[in-house]
Amino acid sequence: MAAAATPTVPERTPKAAPPGPLPFDFSEPPVIEGFSPLPRSKDETFKEKFIRKTKENPFVPIGCLGTAGALIYGLRAFHQGKTRQSQLLMRGRIFAQGFTVVAIIVGVLSTALKPKQ
Repeated sequence: MAAAATPTVPERTPKAAPPGPLPFDFSEPPVIEGFSPLPRSKDETFKEKFIRKTKENPFVPIGCLGTAGALIYGLRAFHQGKTRQSQLLMRGRIFAQGFTVVAIIVGVLSTALKPKQ
């Protein structure tokens, strides 16, 4: 039998990229016009960040605690069969959630309107 000849495929060499500016340089951070990141001397721990954010807007954690407290106490009252008290506490929870949302919005607006340093 005759040996089957395998066709030879010529090796392709990768084409060089056309010279010119690259759209991204992955070795450096991107440059965004009008944005300059503030250098941080060290990373914050969770506790440090929580304390800083609480000092900036103390009403958000107060609203969160009020919401959680009304929810837990309302569920407990519902479990005990006190339907009237449970309804009042669930309405209080809605009020506390609204208070928290308003506190977040006021905090965001005050941060946005604060003059740059």
